[in-house]
Amino acid sequence: MARRFALPRLVVATHNRGKAGEIRTMLSPFGVDIVSAGEFGLPAPEETGKTFEDNATLKALAATRASGLPALADDSGLSVRALGGQPGLYTADWEGPTRDAMVGMRRIQDELAKRGVPDSDAARAATFHCVLALAWPDDHVELVHGTLDGRIVWPPRGSGGHGYDPCFQPVGETRTTAEMSEAEKNAISHRGRAFRLLVEACFK
Repeated sequence: MARRFALPRLVVATHNRGKAGEIRTMLSPFGVDIVSAGEFGLPAPEETGKTFEDNATLKALAATRASGLPALADDSGLSVRALGGQPGLYTADWEGPTRDAMVGMRRIQDELAKRGVPDSDAARAATFHCVLALAWPDDHVELVHGTLDGRIVWPPRGSGGHGYDPCFQPVGETRTTAEMSEAEKNAISHRGRAFRLLVEACFK
């Protein structure tokens, strides 16, 4: 059985303001005081894991050990089937040293073009992944994994969301996730799905 979370404060182990904002919104009904690792001045650990689960766990444990508070970390990525699952664990790295999502989206498009991948749903199939790790100071960790299937579109569309949202169109949608409201996106997104699993396991 999963461990229940019943503490007043939680460190979100991210320096990404977009992610921190989404997490703060999703946990707002539970009255938990949320502080991000960036606001706390915590360094970002090197992500050396082989899986999303590995990286989420090491980030959550690093934050809880440094702060003495429970910590929540996510490791997310975009896997494109025609690129053999890339960028996957290295989704952020594809954005270059300035972490510019447009650089990453352009690289995906260029790689698809090099391979002659046609503009069809099946050929451009992709999946967003999100693993959440909730860690306590005694090193106990709970893990959940959410996914969202869709396709890569070009050119990017929409100004909402963050990261690769403008080039990702979920299955059954005509819009990209960047063309959705925050509430619409959270209702179907990989992170939203992971959060619902986490809430059911640890917050209810």
